Amino acid sequence: MSNADEQILKLETKITRMEKMIQSLEEEKIRIRQTLHDLFDINSQAMNYISQSIGNQAALDSNVAFLRAKNENLKYELFDPRFNKREIFFPVIKDIDETIEEIIKNHKSMARFGDGEFAQIIKRERSKFQRLDDKLGLRLKEVLHSAHPNMLIAIANNYGNLEEYKEFAADGIRIYMSVGEMREHHQELLEHDRIYYNAYVSRPYVMYKDQNTDAPKKRFQNLQRLWKGRDVLIVEGAQTRMGVGNDLMEGATSVRRILAPATSSFDRYDDVLKAALKHAEKDMLILIAMGPAAGVLAYDLTVEGFQALDIGHLDLEYEWFLAGKGERVAVPYKYNNELEGDDGAEELHDPVYEAQIVEDCS
Repeated sequence: MSNADEQILKLETKITRMEKMIQSLEEEKIRIRQTLHDLFDINSQAMNYISQSIGNQAALDSNVAFLRAKNENLKYELFDPRFNKREIFFPVIKDIDETIEEIIKNHKSMARFGDGEFAQIIKRERSKFQRLDDKLGLRLKEVLHSAHPNMLIAIANNYGNLEEYKEFAADGIRIYMSVGEMREHHQELLEHDRIYYNAYVSRPYVMYKDQNTDAPKKRFQNLQRLWKGRDVLIVEGAQTRMGVGNDLMEGATSVRRILAPATSSFDRYDDVLKAALKHAEKDMLILIAMGPAAGVLAYDLTVEGFQALDIGHLDLEYEWFLAGKGERVAVPYKYNNELEGDDGAEELHDPVYEAQIVEDCS
């Protein structure tokens, strides 16, 4: 083979190699393009998911909080002494029917302790309808530990099995008990050898799973036995209007009212107590709905020889029951601190209601 032929063969070999390299590069370019396309799709999906997550951040935060609270509260639900004998402290709490029977049969008074009352005692801002007040906190602690024979101390049944409550209510309880060492605060304040009564006596409807049965109606009817055939003095926050526009107070012989401030009613506590002592009569039942100050007033009136019940949000619960939607709804003409945007009551001109007002301390 001549030298020229060898040179031509070498060039042809190089050309063949270069063509193969070019082909390989084209194939690699295709693979790179496909990879970039795939990465773009993945990135787009990720960005879309992140965008949706940011748009629903409140719901995501809420779900995370619920899961954490459920996990924290699980041991207390599992080890409820009604189902398990493990050594975890659970306060002894009478059920709602037993609470009502004790009030009626033995002519007892009642102070209820829920989140608002405990918040005042441990000095933690919670209730928008009662600002923190050191004196109120001290008085509530005094009532919580009082040993007056005619005074029932009622606490919310939040400490163990939550099976009777709807999921939204159970989740709310779990979060409340799990955040900020709240359960530990309760356990420090409660007495291990005391019998408590049920503060949810004034909440017979919204939180219960059986709300679509006749059970709530029976609970309200049972409660109405408290004032059947009795003269009643209602001490309530202005715009509470207990029993106005409904038949909750049906069966009472008479109804009179003293109005306290709609919010932070403890600011005028001395005036409200003075008015109550002025208008109360020996055999009269006194019903109190004025936030965390209600328990203190019930106690002070009991010491003075009267029967007084901290009855809380009972009227709103009855309005929600009558609405029949299984949830909290707006109630015209009534102050409603439990529904966002519905804490400003409309003006009301009702001659029967106005005639019942014997003193206005609002």
